[in-house]
Amino acid sequence: MTGKDILKITINLVIIYLIGGFILAFVFANASPKIYRNNEEAEKKALKLLMPEADTNDKLGEWSIHDKHAKYFISKKGGDTIGYIIQSFGKGYSSYINTFIAVDKDFKVLKINILGHQETPGLGDEIEAESFKDQFKGKSLEHLKVIKGDTKENIQAISGATISSRAVTEDAVKNGVAFLIKTVREGGNSDVQQQH
Repeated sequence: MTGKDILKITINLVIIYLIGGFILAFVFANASPKIYRNNEEAEKKALKLLMPEADTNDKLGEWSIHDKHAKYFISKKGGDTIGYIIQSFGKGYSSYINTFIAVDKDFKVLKINILGHQETPGLGDEIEAESFKDQFKGKSLEHLKVIKGDTKENIQAISGATISSRAVTEDAVKNGVAFLIKTVREGGNSDVQQQH
């Protein structure tokens, strides 16, 4: 193989890489707005499921927990505030647990929804079970504590998945509700807050 052959192969490879790069850029430029719109629609549906009686769920701001960016919303019906929804993250056994929490005007939990996680199948993934999520209804900040064993006052841990249970309850939900209380009720900083 001569130097001329090596140069020819190199030029051909560069041309192929450039064409491939342009194709990828074109596909990304066209797909990116669609992905954004799909994510926006999925978020709207998730908010409506959490606060079905609300006419609107307007974004109030953003905050940060575990270096993850999250949003919080005000829910209104007929122009009156009926509650708030906050996205939060809890540090689980094998992942960060992306959680949405709906609270009423008194900051009592109405409902939670787990948006994403990578907890252990058959154990930690039980955080998605309705029997676990239903325990949060009506709980105020001081009752967001995991108990091993029977409890009606607090949150009962999932057997074999105490870390995941605590990540949702004492990290994601409790920190999210505490942030809302500080920001909305007490007029704290409504921009980005850091929680760890």
